Amino acid sequence: MAAMSVAADAPVTFAERPAADQFMRRLLRVDGAAPATAGEARKAFQTSVVVAGVRCLLTYIVLPFVLPVIGLAAGVTPIVGAVIGAIAVACIVSSMRRFWRADHRARWGYTAFGGAIALFLIGLVIRDIVVAL
Repeated sequence: MAAMSVAADAPVTFAERPAADQFMRRLLRVDGAAPATAGEARKAFQTSVVVAGVRCLLTYIVLPFVLPVIGLAAGVTPIVGAVIGAIAVACIVSSMRRFWRADHRARWGYTAFGGAIALFLIGLVIRDIVVAL
């Protein structure tokens, strides 16, 4: 088998990637997308963390304690929680896509971390929808 010599800055083609990478790139629909930079991946990660933090503050502090004290939020909490949770999941998936588009060295670690958080949030969104109905 002949060894291929590839320049360090040459883009890696789809066929040269391991099967697991190919699967994730197809799942996240990033093949053929414009490459992202590591800075863009970090910015997307920071945004998803901020959205998740705001979701936590709203869900666990503002909605259950502050708004009822001033006479608001009667029955609104599950709906707002579902919307905020869905936005947080979208931000996590967006940041995952950027990590993969950038071929970031931490893409697998972030995919595992973000995927676990996204699954947890999806469960909370489903719970909020069931409670709202």
